[in-house]
Amino acid sequence: MRRRHLPVIAALAAFAASNESRAQPAWPARPIRIIVTFPPGGSSDIVARVLAEVLSQRLPQRVMVENRPGAGGTLGAAYVATQPADGLTLLLSNTAPIVTSPPIYANVPYDPVAGFTHIAYLGATPLVILVNPRLVPATDLAGLVAWMKAQPAPPAYGSSGAGSVAHIFGEAFSSRTGAALTHVPYRGSAPMQADLLGGAIPLSFDTLPQNVENIRAGRLRPIAITAPTRQQMAPEVPTTAEAGFPGLLAENWLGLAGPPGLPAPIVATLHREVAAALDAPMMKTRILEHGIAVRPMTQPEFTGFVADQVRVVGGAVKALGLTAQ
Repeated sequence: MRRRHLPVIAALAAFAASNESRAQPAWPARPIRIIVTFPPGGSSDIVARVLAEVLSQRLPQRVMVENRPGAGGTLGAAYVATQPADGLTLLLSNTAPIVTSPPIYANVPYDPVAGFTHIAYLGATPLVILVNPRLVPATDLAGLVAWMKAQPAPPAYGSSGAGSVAHIFGEAFSSRTGAALTHVPYRGSAPMQADLLGGAIPLSFDTLPQNVENIRAGRLRPIAITAPTRQQMAPEVPTTAEAGFPGLLAENWLGLAGPPGLPAPIVATLHREVAAALDAPMMKTRILEHGIAVRPMTQPEFTGFVADQVRVVGGAVKALGLTAQ
């Protein structure tokens, strides 16, 4: 008797499971936020907004960008690290909050490797050494070094924040050339660029994309690119090696991360969708326009890349003994 009911019970269970699976909404059930750790207008913000636009076309829900700047990117990163592991709050991760800021800022409340799920690598962009031509007569790197050494007080240089790649490069540049500099940190590239254009600071180290328009208009003068090769978006600007300073390199990498413990299916979906987005014609065009070099990485490779960056580059920053001003 009991045996006769088994097929019926099994069928009912299968029906219930089928209904339950149909009742589960497809991920994501709500809009996704990508947190950018710097103000609007910088490279991270530009890339995040293009990525969000493409992902919004591919995923069931809209993807939005939210800017949470401050403390070298650590405020926004700390916020993401404490969010639920549901894949709805993500981080446009980059070199500053993950690699260079944690050794500089006291009591950063997250582990840059274990404190996140590192989902996908997006690409990297070099810095450009920029001067305000109304304040600095130099047109090449040797001339800039000579000008800096001739000043009665160390010239000020701007960066997108204490702990940023630009800050670390500025310290390395000063050490390498023997020219003293005074660091002026900003809450992102956009406010720093405004002061550079206005003459409040004579020079800066910044990522190339958001400065191309001002370079082409002659409002800013590029001195050198911190990359091994010249950039397609500014082919007239020599590399630091061509300018006589080989090995003086720097880049800001970008990636997508989430809170720790993201479920594997969500991680796999996001990694797949980011890879597809990077291959989309609009994204390819914008990435090229903004001088970002893309290279494919699996999700485990990206996690390993982050760990290596924290160990090697972060360790070098820690050895410099820098602190946030």
